[in-house]
Amino acid sequence: MSSRGSLIGLTFCTCYLASYLMNKVADIHWWTSASCIMETGLGGDQQQFKAVPVFLILHNAAEVIICGYQKCFWKEKTSPVKICSALFLLAAAGCLPFNDSQFDPDGYFWAVIHLFCVGAYKILRKFQKPSALSDIDQQYLNYIFSVAFLAFAAHPTGDLFSVLDFPFLYFYRFHGSCCASGFLGFFLMFTTVKLKSLLAPGQCAAWIFFAQVVTAGLSVLLFDVTLTSPIVGCLLLGGLGEALLVFSERKGS
Repeated sequence: MSSRGSLIGLTFCTCYLASYLMNKVADIHWWTSASCIMETGLGGDQQQFKAVPVFLILHNAAEVIICGYQKCFWKEKTSPVKICSALFLLAAAGCLPFNDSQFDPDGYFWAVIHLFCVGAYKILRKFQKPSALSDIDQQYLNYIFSVAFLAFAAHPTGDLFSVLDFPFLYFYRFHGSCCASGFLGFFLMFTTVKLKSLLAPGQCAAWIFFAQVVTAGLSVLLFDVTLTSPIVGCLLLGGLGEALLVFSERKGS
């Protein structure tokens, strides 16, 4: 790996960590329906969960959808390692709701929508025909679509009329945190695009896995997180699934 690739990887990890921790500190409830569809980097209502690692496990379960689609519809040959990875991720995500002492039905409802949208978006990106647009241009279009989708969907969800009742609406800290989180999300998207353009898929997957491990570990140390033995088991199982996925990506590349 070149020094430039390592620098981009470390920058990506920093932006990844800062973005998630800033959302947690600011207690920003990102609305997932549009941003998760386009996976712009700002998506994912991890604040519906008390623990960032729980959200990451559910987010990573989107790989199960991709693996299943490749196996069932495209009839692609899937390595045993990747199949085991998908099974571990599915088991970890499936066991979480039954063992989460901080279970929130609304949070898990949006999480299910999130992982299906992320899975569908990745399938679309993986199997779409080559586009004249660059990755950066596509991400800009994602942002525009997300804003438009949020604007139109604000009324049916009731957010349009309840915005004045939001307790932190007139706090400068809240608006400052929103702006900071937005900038961090943008830089996370930018570094992700650069990472994927400079490194092989296996190396890129390894950096993403490393960023998730660091973010999950620090969030447990910095925030009040209730970790029971079953939850720790789910997290370890999900981590094993991600590690196997990285191994299969590096072996394939």
